[in-house]
Amino acid sequence: MQADSVIEIRNLTKVYLDFWGRKKVRAVNSLSLDVKKGEIFGLLGPNGSGKTTTIKMLLGLLFPTEGDLTVLGKPAHDVSKNERLGYLPEESYLYRFLNADETLEFYGRLFNMSAKQRKERRDQLIEMVGLQHARRRQLKEYSKGMTRRIGLAQALINDPELILLDEPTSGLDPLGTRDMKELILKLKAEGKTVVMSSHLLADVQDVCDRIAILYQGELKVLGTVKELLESREESQVLTSKLSDDAIREVEAVLKKHGASVRSVSHPTATLEDLFLKTVEESKAHPGRRFTPDTKG
Repeated sequence: MQADSVIEIRNLTKVYLDFWGRKKVRAVNSLSLDVKKGEIFGLLGPNGSGKTTTIKMLLGLLFPTEGDLTVLGKPAHDVSKNERLGYLPEESYLYRFLNADETLEFYGRLFNMSAKQRKERRDQLIEMVGLQHARRRQLKEYSKGMTRRIGLAQALINDPELILLDEPTSGLDPLGTRDMKELILKLKAEGKTVVMSSHLLADVQDVCDRIAILYQGELKVLGTVKELLESREESQVLTSKLSDDAIREVEAVLKKHGASVRSVSHPTATLEDLFLKTVEESKAHPGRRFTPDTKG
């Protein structure tokens, strides 16, 4: 395993069988990619593209049909690695009659944390996710946004190196979405590695360093957000404010009007544009997939 890789996936395939043992669905097909230490990695794709299946294999909840999968230097089926991993599912399965303190106390005990560690971590996380005002309320009284917050706190109780987030902003209002994205960026600043899947492309574009787009179980696009969205066919120049006359003559008389070029860059598309283009091209060219260079 490469020193800077937290996850290594090589030719990963998952085939679901029917009752009679016949091949029913090829959920993931020859997937290969790496996730680097300290990055926020976005896993995108329409429903049925293999995102959830891939995450479940990372967790060791499903076994691959073919291929190799290494997480934190260990095979994905080695459950001991999960002590260094945090997971927020799309729907948090929490005990509704416990409050925030009791919930984190329960999960802290699962990791054999001492009473002192549990209290310190509990207080730290409740403050981090902004639930100090509701820490004594039962979870059944929580809104969807509050439930996502305590779910994230639960995923972080063991101070994990790697965090897997499945639709972390699902059901949140704009303020809650902003707060969740700030928390994800804070995790990166602390040196954590984050893998998140989402249908909300603007959220992924705001926080992710690199993204992979899956379609029908195959990898179609992989790269940094900047390089994937930047248009190399055009250039744009940002200048100081110009008069209408100067704008009309800008190419020839920029210096004459005292304007300075502040930056020269390439215009970018949006992640939504890239996503839709990838899906349409995948429909038009079935079987074509992206193959990353995994030798370096």
